[in-house]
Amino acid sequence: MVKKAVWFLFLSVWTLSFVVHGFSLGAPDDDPQSDKLRSIAPNVFLDCSRRDCDLDYIRTEITFVNYVRDPQSSDVHILVTRQSTGSGGREYTLSFMGKGKYEGRDSSLKYYSKSMDTQDQIRKGFVNVMKQGLIPYLYDTPLSEFITVSYTQKAKRLSAPVQDKWNYWVFYTSFRGNLNFEEQSKRYSYSVSLSANRTTEATKFRFWANGNFNERRYIISEDDEVISRSARKTVWTQLIRSIDDHWSYGASASFYSSTYDNAALFTTIGPAIEYNIFPYDQATRRELRIQYRLDFSIRNYDEITIYDKTRENLFSQLLQVVWEMKEPWGSLGVQLRGSTFLHDWSKNNLQLEAGISMRILKGLSFNVEGEYSRVRDQLALPKRDASVEEILLEIRRLATSYDLRLQMGFSFRFGSIYSNVVNPRFGNR
Repeated sequence: MVKKAVWFLFLSVWTLSFVVHGFSLGAPDDDPQSDKLRSIAPNVFLDCSRRDCDLDYIRTEITFVNYVRDPQSSDVHILVTRQSTGSGGREYTLSFMGKGKYEGRDSSLKYYSKSMDTQDQIRKGFVNVMKQGLIPYLYDTPLSEFITVSYTQKAKRLSAPVQDKWNYWVFYTSFRGNLNFEEQSKRYSYSVSLSANRTTEATKFRFWANGNFNERRYIISEDDEVISRSARKTVWTQLIRSIDDHWSYGASASFYSSTYDNAALFTTIGPAIEYNIFPYDQATRRELRIQYRLDFSIRNYDEITIYDKTRENLFSQLLQVVWEMKEPWGSLGVQLRGSTFLHDWSKNNLQLEAGISMRILKGLSFNVEGEYSRVRDQLALPKRDASVEEILLEIRRLATSYDLRLQMGFSFRFGSIYSNVVNPRFGNR
């Protein structure tokens, strides 16, 4: 086994060296003009995920800078964060941070996309804002002679503010279905959802309704068939009002039904208050929110519970602390949540979620995500034992005292620091 591993490693190294050498021999001579422009152009590290940025399109449209793969090699670090707007669009914040000879040339620009914008419209608008932010790093270089600035003004100014006929209301509805047929199994599922939102600087109203339905059939033999059905329905609404840059308060109400949770109908209503250590307008970069909520619930169960209840009224409270930040070195998120029923504080739940993505050295990154819950609040568990089918098909919640998830890994990138070239042949994944 050891000899095979050594031989495999030798072949891998030999093959890699052959490929690298072959590409070196076959590569055309570098263009001297391209090398000259590369030497005077600022190195830019675009700190943005593919989900938020069309990286290939950006590199194709903005060709007057060098794109590098690591922040340590950059002259300009562009950190991109985003958050949802009340109309269903996105607010992109582009933070430009100069390094080295550009130290102190920092700025922040915003781009707003609309909910009805196509992906092409979004990326064009994003690129336009990014070009504006890069100008201060070019005007004292030889590249400035190739830059022109144009100003477009509408021929007619609007004499009055634009009237929003929807008064900031945004509605969304969807239907999704899934069918999967095999010779010995059949699976059906569909979901329906509806949402209505209204967001202003002073208030935020959210309404959401959703239904999920699943049916699975497994043929064991000609006379034996296993059938499982599950359904989950939720109606939730929340009203939030701003007090100042740090304080806000609100109230929420929900109706919940689930065969998985033994919930015929759970009705919950209650107020909440929140304080953010940092001003809310910095939420895309950093936030430290402390929230307290008090709830009253009326619970009706499908089956009698382990506490011999078919119906009960409960008061509960929740305290939650959320800390999130995104910086050039990476991102960090921690959420600590504790809840308890007021009639018996031993019936509680403590949950910790944490995730960090950190650039340790040039090209070396570390990522870890984890979640741990200490579970002591399973009041809705049915009294009867779960059947084998319910356990295997995961259609009923089981008793547990904890829940743990962990994911971690390292990544290392080395080689050329530049990533200017875009080649879409055979895809980019």
